[in-house]
Amino acid sequence: MDSLLVKDNPLLLPMNKERTVYDGFITVQVRLHCCWRLKHLLRGYEAILKQVKAISNNKFEQRVCVQSRPSALSIPHPQSYSDLLSELETLGWDKLVFIDTDFRTLRLRANDSSGREHVLTVKLKTKHPTEAPECAADVPVPLVFHWTPQTTLAQLHSQFLQLVESLREFWDVLDEIDQKTWVLEPEKPCRSDAMRRIAIGNNASIKVEVDPRHPKMLPECCLLGAEHVVTPLRNKLNANMHLWNPECSVLLNLRDVLEIQFPSPATHEKSSLSVECGICYSFRLDSGIPDQVCNDPRCGQPFHQDCLYQWLRALPSTRQSFNTIFGECPYCSKPITVKMAVQK
Repeated sequence: MDSLLVKDNPLLLPMNKERTVYDGFITVQVRLHCCWRLKHLLRGYEAILKQVKAISNNKFEQRVCVQSRPSALSIPHPQSYSDLLSELETLGWDKLVFIDTDFRTLRLRANDSSGREHVLTVKLKTKHPTEAPECAADVPVPLVFHWTPQTTLAQLHSQFLQLVESLREFWDVLDEIDQKTWVLEPEKPCRSDAMRRIAIGNNASIKVEVDPRHPKMLPECCLLGAEHVVTPLRNKLNANMHLWNPECSVLLNLRDVLEIQFPSPATHEKSSLSVECGICYSFRLDSGIPDQVCNDPRCGQPFHQDCLYQWLRALPSTRQSFNTIFGECPYCSKPITVKMAVQK
C-alpha cells in the first residue's frame, strides 16, 4: 500500500523507515482522486485544498505541501491555514513574493511612490495571531509595528507601506548621490545604508552620513585624504556651513558648500579614482579601500590602514605612542602616521 501511495504521488516522499512521515507535493484537482491512505492523511484539509485550487489562477501553483507526523499535536489546525489563505486573498496575491511550504515564512512586497520595491519578511509564530510575528526588512530604522491578535496581514502591510513612504525622501537623496557621483563605499549599497563615501579626486573623498528622518539637513561629514588636499576643503565646509539650504538637494548643497564639482560617471572613469594601495597593490581589501594617504604633496600615495600599520610595525625605526605608529612612507620616506587597525 505504501508503494501505491508513492506511485500515485511521485512527489510525496517517505521521511522515515517506518513510512509514517511523508513530505512532498500532491496535485490538486476539483475532485481529489487518490488511494485511501492519502485520503486518510488529508482528512480535515478538504476546505484548504479547495481554496488552493480556487486561487491557482493567481500565480499560485496547484500544489500543496502535505506532511504526516506521528504526533497529531504537532500538526497546526486546518483552520489556521484556511485563515491565512483568506488573509492573503484580502491582501492581494500580487503582494506575495514568497511563502514557504510550512506557511510560516512570507515575503510581502510594497512599492513607495517613487517606484522602489521593498520586501517585508514575516515569520509567523506558533501562536499566531495571538503572538506578534518576527519582521525584517532592508530599512535604515528599527521596524516597530503595532500588533494585536486582531491585526491582519493587510494591516501589517499597510504599516510597512507607511514606513517606506516616510523614508522615500531619504532614498531619493541617496539615489541621486549614487547616480551622479562615484561612490567608493559601500561597494554595493543596500537600502539600510545611510553612509556614502564620495570620491573628490587627488586621492581625497568625503564620507557623509545621511539622517533617515531628516535627509535634507546637513549630514555628518568626514573628509579623507592628504592634509594638503583636505584642509582647504575642511575650511570651506566650516566657513560655508551657514549656506546650507534644506530646500535643495544634499548633493547640490555639498557642491556649493565645498565649492567643488564631484567627479561623475559622465565626466570620469572610476578607474582614475580607484587608486590601488601602494603596499598590497589592490584597491579593495576585505571590503575596505585605501584610506591612509602620504601627506607629502609630491607623493600622496594611498594605503590601506591595515597594510600601512603592518608595514610600519615591521620596521626597526618605527615608534609607537598608544595606538598610533610613527614611521616613514614606503615610497618617499617622509614622515607618516597610522592608527592601530581596529579589529572587526
